[in-house]
Amino acid sequence: MKQLFINLAVSDLQKSMDFYTALGFSNNPQFSDGTAKCMVWSESIFLMIMTHEKFKTFVTKPIADTKTNVAGLFSLSVNSVDEVNTIITNGLKAGGIEPTEMRDYGFMQQRTIEDMDGHTWEVFYMDITKFPQQG
Repeated sequence: MKQLFINLAVSDLQKSMDFYTALGFSNNPQFSDGTAKCMVWSESIFLMIMTHEKFKTFVTKPIADTKTNVAGLFSLSVNSVDEVNTIITNGLKAGGIEPTEMRDYGFMQQRTIEDMDGHTWEVFYMDITKFPQQG
């Protein structure tokens, strides 16, 4: 089975774990300790949040300041606009910020949230049957 692991450096491991739990991730304690938490989105998508010290053991470049620079843009597909709204509302209550308003492309509705370290997530619902036909 192919799996995706996204690794992020965070300044406060517990607050970050609470934030991602609020978004709908669950924690896998088997791959978690005091320096890193494995957060599960699905059976094939995982988020590893790590202290800066732990993250530095995997990289040779400086860690980006994601509060002022974008180092990546991560997108999560969900099953409805209501789910988009619920996830963003829960994330805001857990300390995230919403830097832009909802975008409605007709076939896709998308909202953006940043965690406490500025890591940017787009949560979207797409109805492919409403995708504009080419012609």
